[in-house]
Amino acid sequence: MPATPQIPAPERLAERLAERDVLRALAAEPLIGLGAGRALLMQLAHPGVAAGVAEHSDFADRPLARLFGTLDFLLIVTFGTPEEVGRIAAKVRGIHATVRGDGYSGNDPDLQMWVNATLIDTALHIYEHVMRPGDDEPDLAAEYYRQSRIVAEVLGCPLESQPADLAEFRAYMAETLAALEVTDAAREVAAAVLWPRKLRVLAPGLAVFRLITAALLPEPLRERFGLPWTHNRRRVSDLLLRTATDLHHLTPGVLRRPPQPILMRLASHRVNRTLSARRSRRRARG
Repeated sequence: MPATPQIPAPERLAERLAERDVLRALAAEPLIGLGAGRALLMQLAHPGVAAGVAEHSDFADRPLARLFGTLDFLLIVTFGTPEEVGRIAAKVRGIHATVRGDGYSGNDPDLQMWVNATLIDTALHIYEHVMRPGDDEPDLAAEYYRQSRIVAEVLGCPLESQPADLAEFRAYMAETLAALEVTDAAREVAAAVLWPRKLRVLAPGLAVFRLITAALLPEPLRERFGLPWTHNRRRVSDLLLRTATDLHHLTPGVLRRPPQPILMRLASHRVNRTLSARRSRRRARG
């Protein structure tokens, strides 16, 4: 895999973004958001990602910034125009260029692919095990994987360097998960996100967030992060997830899916605000 980002040309980007129907269909489903904590902890389980977040972000003061930042970028790539996607991707690559340290770089295509892989794997996990499509519904997994590779591609991980199809992607995930090492830095960032001291007013919601995250996380990673897991916690999480599944199937799509323009405006607003705040902090540090 190349050591530096390879950015798709504008015409190539427009061509790739013309095929996002399945990517958009799943991204608009509220249940996909249940996996946000799972994806983040899987990202942190990669030592390079954990070191970059620990050394180049203010996760202690803004514990959910990384979580929402990644999700908002995903929404913009999913629903934005080619011009909007190209513009926000360039800004993110600029930030990543400043994230460097011992053994890692924010623009490393390998890390870009892993971060996107956790989002893909999590969305497919929710789709298959929580949304649970019926036998009479088409299986979207293979096409979702094919379309979702664009998220890493716009950040500099070329399409040909990513697993070619869903089977190769599954093999990549299994191999990478088996080799991951949860470092002290990863556990520190995870604790700041799961037990944020500055958001105690949200304690009930955060308790549910922790429970669902632990339930959805692959068991080896749950153990390595030291997340509490008991018989009662499993029973409660199973009940919550079954309820979510039932509500998903009982609620018509037009009622459960937020309008795409609203998702896009909200994501763009938060990303621009985050980027502006980051530039201000960098100027303040001189």
